Amino acid sequence: MVEHTKTFYRDTTEFEGRTINIQGPVTHEELKGYDFHEGLTAFRPPEQQYKALLSIAQLPEARIIVSLDGHMIVAYVTFLYPDPLERWSEEKMEDLLELGAIEVAPPYRNIGLAKRMLQVAFRDDAMEDYIVISTEYYWHWDLKGTGLSVWEYRKVMEKVMGSVGLTWFATDDPEICSHPANCLMARIGKRVPMSSIEKFDRMRFKRRFMY
Repeated sequence: MVEHTKTFYRDTTEFEGRTINIQGPVTHEELKGYDFHEGLTAFRPPEQQYKALLSIAQLPEARIIVSLDGHMIVAYVTFLYPDPLERWSEEKMEDLLELGAIEVAPPYRNIGLAKRMLQVAFRDDAMEDYIVISTEYYWHWDLKGTGLSVWEYRKVMEKVMGSVGLTWFATDDPEICSHPANCLMARIGKRVPMSSIEKFDRMRFKRRFMY
């Protein structure tokens, strides 16, 4: 059994004369004490997304980093085991986490919160024990809200993910292959054993001729 050691870190940045605290991993109890910004609607209505975060926080492996304006969550990032229905869970790897969601409320965009939250997350040395993946699907991107094209948004995502060492990995996953802007990004921690890397490779390529 992998012991999911979590070390709390905090960073700060300024926004309109106020201090934004970027911190985590936060616990379920801590999350319950915060409000949730109404602009966090990328995945589901805000009240439902807040409930989803509370559920995720109870998972042993989960890591949630938040950006706080006072007691208001204005941005968050989650790490947890992949969905059991996805191919990335087929090997039942205890040392593979998925960057499940990253979202910043519209008024707080363009101040680097996404990048800062990831940096706080990866400051924890325990992350060197994991393969961290991110499946990028263009239909999850806020193209309308940002005014960016698919390829411009993809470039932004690559830059944000790349700031903590996630890089592009090839795969024959049908959902990822369904549009050229979709991609798999991953970071392999320094202490991840070769046996885990081999399992990850097997999941990346199901059609053996592409291996």
